[in-house]
Amino acid sequence: MSCFIIPMAQAIATSAYRKVNAKSIESSESPLKRNIPALEKMLWGGTVMLIVDHIINGELTWRFPFFSALESGGFPAMLRELLTVGVPMSLVLTAVWAVWTLVKAQRTASVGNEC
Repeated sequence: MSCFIIPMAQAIATSAYRKVNAKSIESSESPLKRNIPALEKMLWGGTVMLIVDHIINGELTWRFPFFSALESGGFPAMLRELLTVGVPMSLVLTAVWAVWTLVKAQRTASVGNEC
């Protein structure tokens, strides 16, 4: 229904952060900060996939009110989905990105130490 709004808001914020801080991101020693572009791509990719899925399933329409949740349950139903699906989805995606980034940095550091 509307669960993609939270990851999309996070993607917009991440894109804005990356654009404003581009030079400090590139020169950063923090693996998390250096991999902000990867998080950005994951968020935008997931958002686009969810939008397409919602259009295919008829949960997102081209006519007002656009979301099937608003037609059936009103704003409370939409807000409930944002909080119970959208927020956890964004948190899990960000956690997966953080773990992947830290594991990648650890593996790179251990390979560099072997030489």
